Amino acid sequence: MSSKRKVIVGLSGGVDSSVAAYLLKQEGYEVTGVTMSIWDGKPGAGSSGKHACYGPDENEEIEEARELAAILDIPYHVFDCSQRYKTLVLDYFKQEYLSGRTPNPCVKCNQLIKFGMLPDMARLNGLEFDYFATGHYARVNWSELHQRYLLKKGVDPKKDQTYFIYRLSQEQLSRLLFPIGNLTKKEVRKIASQINLPLSEKEESQDFYSGDYKDLLEVEDKPGNIVNNKRAVLGRHNGFWNFTIGQRKGIGVAYSEPLYVIELDPGKNEVIVGTRDEIMGSSCIVNDINWIAFKDLKGTIEVKARIRSAQQENDAIVEPSDQGTVKVTFHVPNDGITPGQSAVFYQDDIVVGGGVIQKINNK
Repeated sequence: MSSKRKVIVGLSGGVDSSVAAYLLKQEGYEVTGVTMSIWDGKPGAGSSGKHACYGPDENEEIEEARELAAILDIPYHVFDCSQRYKTLVLDYFKQEYLSGRTPNPCVKCNQLIKFGMLPDMARLNGLEFDYFATGHYARVNWSELHQRYLLKKGVDPKKDQTYFIYRLSQEQLSRLLFPIGNLTKKEVRKIASQINLPLSEKEESQDFYSGDYKDLLEVEDKPGNIVNNKRAVLGRHNGFWNFTIGQRKGIGVAYSEPLYVIELDPGKNEVIVGTRDEIMGSSCIVNDINWIAFKDLKGTIEVKARIRSAQQENDAIVEPSDQGTVKVTFHVPNDGITPGQSAVFYQDDIVVGGGVIQKINNK
């Protein structure tokens, strides 16, 4: 019987996961590649031609992952997660959008499908393994001080992906490996080139879906009004779901100064817009909290909060609020606070925890 530690690696067909698998094999692990299939083959959808996590180009990416596994000389398996993906991610996405909120399907998918269902499916199908690994730019380690597994930023600040995986549990973190978390993207590409992987220059995709969101929302155009906060009509739209709070471009209203979407009213099918002063928020209420650095928040803490995946962190104070929620107060008012999006809290390179933005408090 083999004494090697066994690990399954989530392969996407891209450079990061492939190099992760290679590095683990070099370290002496018995490596197996696994991929989740989430595209349900819905006809007429996802036809924009851009690569994305969910779309009809999935079969191509699975074949690329299969070829890479062959090059790396590791076994490879594909598991159908499409039905649970629909229930846990797509239905959530639709419900949130039609409620006037802006969901983050990647966060939901990582927690429940990629780091949840995929390894569970692998084990149910007879694969034995000690760890699950991915090509995320993140790090995890056990802390004697905290007596918990800590999630930390990847060393490459431009590629850090902890915002998308902040909902992982202690149980999930305990069996995770992030082999490229200590590397920069440049170093990863160099390794891919050195071992002659055919994707060292492959373009990456950060998109969730390759088509029009209306495909997923299953809605038809529904004309409504664009109004200001006094409900004066400034223009028309074809459905409030085409807008997100904080949006500035593409509103379609001429005005003396830039306008932002400050509220969505699903009941009236109205898009409420305002000036930059009106969109600025000084604080927000965050619920559905997942703490990583400790079990519960006992008092006020200073953090750097990230409220959008591509946004810089903001100095903030987090304090307990009502019924398990927290109040996040920013040192400087922010124009990017969006209900439905995640607020993730950091102290240095440690992910303290995070949750879902519920309500904005304007300055």
